[in-house]
Amino acid sequence: MPYELPSPEGVIFDLDGTLVDTVGARIDGWLEALSAVGIPATRQQVGPMIGMDGKELARRIAQASGRTLTEEEVEQIDSAAGEAFDRYNRSPEPLPGVQQLLSDLDSMGMPWVIATSSRAEQVQRSVAALGLGKSPTIVDGSQVKHAKPEPDLLLLAAERLGAPPESCWAVGDSTWDMRAADAAGMSGVGVTAGAAVGNDALAEAGAALVVATLEELAPVLRRLTRARA
Repeated sequence: MPYELPSPEGVIFDLDGTLVDTVGARIDGWLEALSAVGIPATRQQVGPMIGMDGKELARRIAQASGRTLTEEEVEQIDSAAGEAFDRYNRSPEPLPGVQQLLSDLDSMGMPWVIATSSRAEQVQRSVAALGLGKSPTIVDGSQVKHAKPEPDLLLLAAERLGAPPESCWAVGDSTWDMRAADAAGMSGVGVTAGAAVGNDALAEAGAALVVATLEELAPVLRRLTRARA
């Protein structure tokens, strides 16, 4: 139940599939990059892996087809998937409730950041789609040694917020987001509107709360903030 969640001192948002509807383009990019080097893959295979470290994704899909990749091949596929994503991700759209929730957080004086495993150069177009009045604080995969599901990205985001990890909510659409939140000691909040996985998968990965859209989070935050006051 949402009432069991601690009132946060800061909120950390994943980007793809959480704030912007880009998971389909991510999957398309990976399928193109994998196919180009002769590795068979399906949307059903790749979809649940979106949100994890790209190099690990390439390794896992290759291993499933009986192929072991060199580190150079892994890097090339990861880079090609990113380039393909850029081509597919021409007109990203915010997911339902995003702009209102971010505005509400600002009104409540609740600090928030974006933490994404994406390469820095892939973030700009998606963030621009949010139509924010000012540039948000962004922590990206290039700033940490280990991507999700390791906690590095979320721990750095908490540091940027100036809040202890256990007082942060980590909001994401993938099981990797929830596992990273658990590893960081944070409360994981799953959202399914733009996800490639459903409620059960997010809950099993450790989500303390799963919502259909971010519209559902604002009233929960307000109740918890009032209760803390």
